[in-house]
Amino acid sequence: MGTITVTNLGKAYKQYPNRWARLAEWLIPGHKPRHTLKWVMQDVSFTVQPGEAVGIIGINGAGKSTLLKMITGTTQPTTGTVSITGRVAALLELGMGFHPDFTGRQNAFMAGQLLGYTVEDIARLMPDIEAFAEIGDYIDQPVRVYSSGMQMRLAFSVATARRPDVLIVDEALSVGDAYFQHKCFDRIRDYRGSGTTLLIVSHDKGAIQGICDRAILLDSGKLAMQGAPEAVMDYYNAMLAAKENNSVRQQETQGGKLQTISGTGEATVESLALFNDKSEQIEVLNVGQIVHLRVKVKTLSDLPELVLGYVIKDRLGQPIFGTNTYHLKRALTNVPGDKSISFNFKFNANLGCGTYSLAVALHTTGTHIAKNYEWRDLALIFNIVSLDQSEFVGSAWLPPTLTVNQ
Repeated sequence: MGTITVTNLGKAYKQYPNRWARLAEWLIPGHKPRHTLKWVMQDVSFTVQPGEAVGIIGINGAGKSTLLKMITGTTQPTTGTVSITGRVAALLELGMGFHPDFTGRQNAFMAGQLLGYTVEDIARLMPDIEAFAEIGDYIDQPVRVYSSGMQMRLAFSVATARRPDVLIVDEALSVGDAYFQHKCFDRIRDYRGSGTTLLIVSHDKGAIQGICDRAILLDSGKLAMQGAPEAVMDYYNAMLAAKENNSVRQQETQGGKLQTISGTGEATVESLALFNDKSEQIEVLNVGQIVHLRVKVKTLSDLPELVLGYVIKDRLGQPIFGTNTYHLKRALTNVPGDKSISFNFKFNANLGCGTYSLAVALHTTGTHIAKNYEWRDLALIFNIVSLDQSEFVGSAWLPPTLTVNQ
């Protein structure tokens, strides 16, 4: 079983005003430094327990790849330490370590030896590597003729040919086609079930929330937040939408979950609830039941445009369905301040059994990224049960008609 322990990790690069200053620092020892330090990461600490899956997220330039390089030893930290136990397999930059003039098979042997395999081990594993990569005769062609997707296929196949104690994956998986991405994540899930510790960097919200036990958010080289994947992803999405005069805050709900609220505050959701056709408020819905989502909005400033949207999410926080009044051709314009507006969305709850949450947003145009008045995650929690439907599995209720001809 593998563990990863990161303690006060930091990375800085020397910056010189000119090349002569660099030369002078080399040739004239003992004088004051002629450089300044540019810190790209500071004071990052966390531990990944055996068998745990942790996702790392953040905007481009937040320090995600730098962190993984220091963890795997390809870059030395300026401060702090990294401790890893167990056999490590890492898939960082696409095709890292591949020689373009060697064949895929030759590169597989070289990459495997870098991972600690013997030549005999790789020869024994090679049929499995070829079968998983599915690049056919290209395995004996120079890597320079490979597409980026083919390089990723071979690199992942070699790195995971045998279950590692620790698997570290950067965003290289995003290069592959959808079929191979599913295949990779299936293997990752299998290894996780067998006890592999996973550290993964991805912009794929579904991957982070579907695979990981915990998420870490990096911002400007510092650890901004860590916790449940859903709460961290909600906070990350709010940060992406945050602009001048926007605020982002989190508060604990009655159920103990962290709710993220962001926006300028120019409009707010005063209340929202689900009702049945008898105008009775409900929190438990039957599969396929007609339901009314009633939302009361209060404007606090004059608004050129007001759009209300909602997203239904499953228990992992992955979106099931979402829409808004802009897409429904019912956006409001020139809305005065200090006005109360009621909205009623009517739909069939064609969802599978389970617990769901509902996020609401007030904004302009078709997305809250443009102008976010208020975004509330976990604004409402409800449950779907099956009282009178035949048994089925999944997150959607799509009852078929059946015809059998014999």
